[in-house]
This record gives sequence, structure tokens and C-alpha cells, in this order.
Amino acid sequence: MKNIILIITDTFRYDNLKNNPHRFVRTPELDKFAVERATSIENFYTGSFPTIPHRTDVATGKLGWQHYSWQPIDLSGANHIASILKQAGYVTQLICDCPHLFKARFQHAFDAAFQHRGQEGDKYLLHFNHPIESVMPMQKTRYQPAFQNHCLADVHRWMNRYPETEYETFPAKTGQTALRWLEENSRVAGFFLWVDFFDPHEPWDPPEYLVRRYDPDYRGTPMIHPNYGPATDYSEAELKNLAAHYAAESELVDRWIGRILQKVDDLELWDDTIVVVTADHGISLGEHNRTGKSNIHPKDDRFWPIYPEISHVPFLIAGASIPRGQHLNFIAQPIDILPSLCDLAGIRVAPPDGFDGISFADALLKGKSEHRQFAISGCHFKPLNAAIPEKSNTPFLVTDRWGFAPIGAAGKPELFDLNEDALAARNIADNNRKLISELSTLFTDYLKSSNAPESMIRSFENKR
Repeated sequence: MKNIILIITDTFRYDNLKNNPHRFVRTPELDKFAVERATSIENFYTGSFPTIPHRTDVATGKLGWQHYSWQPIDLSGANHIASILKQAGYVTQLICDCPHLFKARFQHAFDAAFQHRGQEGDKYLLHFNHPIESVMPMQKTRYQPAFQNHCLADVHRWMNRYPETEYETFPAKTGQTALRWLEENSRVAGFFLWVDFFDPHEPWDPPEYLVRRYDPDYRGTPMIHPNYGPATDYSEAELKNLAAHYAAESELVDRWIGRILQKVDDLELWDDTIVVVTADHGISLGEHNRTGKSNIHPKDDRFWPIYPEISHVPFLIAGASIPRGQHLNFIAQPIDILPSLCDLAGIRVAPPDGFDGISFADALLKGKSEHRQFAISGCHFKPLNAAIPEKSNTPFLVTDRWGFAPIGAAGKPELFDLNEDALAARNIADNNRKLISELSTLFTDYLKSSNAPESMIRSFENKR
């Protein structure tokens, strides 16, 4: 039995990492980890979108987006990674600053759970003797939720008392808690530690001195939160500054993940421990004329397919007998994580609801290039009159070459050659009607095989 450390970050794009043509973020710790210690699965795509649906996929090994929306994990079935591993003899701990995990009752199956409060407008201790500063213009950020006529970004900064130093940031707080836990539990005979960084989820409030490294000449209002709508709401300088704030916060997450990895090294745990670093999804920073990850903008009527800047995420795994410095191009998804970890840790489990996920342990250890033929990233919706609701996040299907949106931004299918166009910028559907038909059939056949509701299947068939 091997220890397991699962590190999940929120909103961390695949192309943040080294050797990607769109790279903007400095990630020296994860770059070093990929070269010296880990195997990187290069075609890892989110399954159920966004935050809690993704983590439910991870924790249950069951794909949920066709069947249920964002909801407490115990309503999604009987599987839970912590209870499954406890039955195999593990001590289990959750450490997070994600404000949604406790609300979704993830903590109940763990032996112990700890949350740093205050992320994304999570209000836990008011201090109205200090006024909320209005900084982020409402027309440049999301309109809801608001508090006391202030936008989410301004409320977040006020609630957390306007941090100015790195050690006041959430990556530092959560990272330090994880370091302490490892020092105090390193001799446990079999532990499972889930560390969940909500950053680099917005609001992006790293120290401004880190932002200036990415955007040294900007003198305007700090752009710390996207509008979840058209990127054209921003000037070119504002959009660059928005990306700079994202980059600085992503670099902070990289730094504190690196310190956790260093602690595993200090404690000489690598031979007996499997470490996973991954993310739930990315974010649009101007791609497809969007900022954010879903359309909640009052003046944007588009569908928002889960394009690669959102669906394609990093997946790094290391420890025990896992090959070092290996890059594998097979396709995998979050529901595959739990069955794979069980195989790699050498444990037998009997999940109450079984697994939808497929273990990639053999492919990983033997350096194989095949696992899944395709991946689908989706967000639950309830059809309206056999149609997909306006502004929905619509699914995105990928194969080893093609990216396919059954419902594109304008409501028609879209096709992309991801080998030539990694961020799906050039729609080539008009010249590939036969391929569109084949991928549409592949998509609806998958919905049928996974027992998706008939009303959902019809809503896609009606849009062809």
C-alpha cells in the first residue's frame, strides 16, 4: 500500500506549463517536477464541469454531467474516495481553501478536514468599521453576485483585509498547512492527503509586485476579475493586465506546490508515495472573444463550448515505480484517477457504485500511447422544449486529432484540427460535413451508452 497525495488546483490551464506555444505563466516548480520526477499525461481533459462536478468525478470515479448538476457529493451516489480508501486501511485528510467543498459535503467522509475561509466572496467574519473599497468597475467584471452594492472582486479583497504580502495569500496559507500536516504525519502507515488550492481561480489578488513582472508598464485600474462575457469589453491594455493578474496568481500556486513536493523529498517519502498534480479546468483570457469560463454576461447571447483553454488540463503523477520525465499522449479524464490510483498503490477496493473510470496504470507504467479513444467535457443542463438553454456551456469532444463542439457558439456544430490549432481558433466545419456527421454520431452514441436522459439526447439531435 502506497501513500497518496492528490493536489488539485482550480482554473489552472494546461498551457501554463513549459514547452507550450501559448505559455505566458512562469511555472518553474512544475516544470522541474515534470522533467525530474513525474510522468505527464498530455491529453488530459476535464469531464464534468465546473468545480464541484469535476471533483465529484474525481472522488467517485463516476461521470456525472449527463445526470446531475452541481450538488452535494452524497446526492451523486455512494462512492467517495476517502471512504473507499479508509476501507483499504488509509488515514484520510482534506486540506483546502476551495470555498465549495465543505458546502458540497466532501469533508464528511474524511478522518479530518480543514478549510481556509474567505475565497471568492466567502463571508465568515464581517468588519464593517472598515469600508469596502470600490476598485473593480462593474462593467469590467461579473455583475453577480454582489454584496452591499459592491462587486464580488471588491468584496473578496475586503473580506481578506487587502493582503499585500505573499504569506497572506491563499496559496501560502494552504501550502503551509499541507507542509505542517506532512511533517506531523509522515510516519503513518498509509495516508491519503487531498490538498485543494482554489487559486488561480479569480478574484486574482496576488501582491501587485508579482503582477508587475508580467505587465510592468500598466498604470490603470488593476484588472483582478473577468467579466464572464466578451473580451471586447476590455481595452488591449486592460486585457493584458487581466492576464498578468492570472499569471501572477498561477505562479504563486506553482511555488507552493513546489514546496509541498520539496517536503515530500525532505521526508524521503517518494518510494512509498504517489503524488498527483492536476486541475479542474482552465479559463478564457481573450480566446474566442471571451474572458471567464461560462456566460453570465447580460449582453452576450452566445453558447459557450468548453473549448481547450478550459477543458485541457495538466496531469502530472510521480512516486513509487512511476517513470520519471515521461510524456504520454494518451487521452484520459478525471473519472480515471481513482481506479488508476488504486492500481498504482497496490490496493483492492469494492466501490459501492462501481467505477465508470478506466485505470491507466498499465499504460502509465509501460509507456503506452493508448487509453481512451476520445474524451468529452460537459456541463449539466435541463432541456427546455427539447432544446439547449441559451448561454449554456456546451460539450466539447476531442480525439487524438479533432476537437468537436456539437453546439458551437452560434448554435451550429464546430470542428477544429487540434494538431494544428491547439486552442480551437479556426472552425473548419464547413469543409468537413462528413466528419461532422461521424463525430455527431459518436457523441450521441456515447450519451445513449451512458444512459443520459432522452430529453438531453434529443436536444442535441435537434440542433444538428
